[in-house]
Amino acid sequence: MKHGFLLVDKPVGPTSHDIVEMVRKQLHETHIGHLGTLDPAASGLLVMAVGSKALKCIELFQNGTKAYEAEITLGAVSTTYDREGVIESLTPKAGWMVPDDHTIMLLIADRFIGKIKQVPPEASAVKIGGERAYRKFRQGRGVNIPPREVEITECAVVEYAYPHLKLRVRCGSGTYIRSLAHDLGASLKCGGYLANLRRIKVGEWRVGDSHRPDCIAWGHVIPLKEVLKDFSSIELTEAQAENIRHGRDIVLDSPLSAKDTIAWLNDLPIAILTPRNDGTELVHARKVL
Repeated sequence: MKHGFLLVDKPVGPTSHDIVEMVRKQLHETHIGHLGTLDPAASGLLVMAVGSKALKCIELFQNGTKAYEAEITLGAVSTTYDREGVIESLTPKAGWMVPDDHTIMLLIADRFIGKIKQVPPEASAVKIGGERAYRKFRQGRGVNIPPREVEITECAVVEYAYPHLKLRVRCGSGTYIRSLAHDLGASLKCGGYLANLRRIKVGEWRVGDSHRPDCIAWGHVIPLKEVLKDFSSIELTEAQAENIRHGRDIVLDSPLSAKDTIAWLNDLPIAILTPRNDGTELVHARKVL
């Protein structure tokens, strides 16, 4: 079997876990996960890890950027910040004027670019006191979610004709586009909710290179050698690999060039190595793959 990553174009409707189950059945492989959940109402790129070694490499990509196309409906709010919730149209206050695209772009640049504080939706998977927020929300219990720092590096207006606004957003891990839609609407004093969301990029992987979840084959799996090509790497001997597998430190011919270095043997990753930084030349496995 291969160990690698798989690019899947998730349709609207199924959960991310549903897609995992579909791929497991098609590849007859149980060791499958993904790099970041897409809500059922969202579509687009779902990067999946196939094989036990690939699953253990997910952490190396958790802090990567993601890009989305977001369609926002202004003039209304939603209890879930998207079209799945209870939607209420808002009546603008006297004197309010429909914002033009220039006004929206200036507002975005002023309040929604860079590192910002964002409150996730109450209907989200954020844990509050060890419990998922959406469970409390569905039971009608109060949900108090503290703001979190997220980073948005790009938020560009693609199309706009009030009340329909389409944005292209590039952001860091943990950013809720639903919250962005809600907060932008609040700042425009007209309300807003996320009508459609499509993930178009994860790191350097693009949705244009992905495959339908019902047409997956082993030939679509990107080998780990390609997936991990941008990480520092080193080839181990059989003896070194055996020591690493048994939790023993090793000494290399030259010092590691990066904190996280991928150790390879016969085209398969063996471990993520890191120096001990204790004055010795010893290197240990931060994680055995």
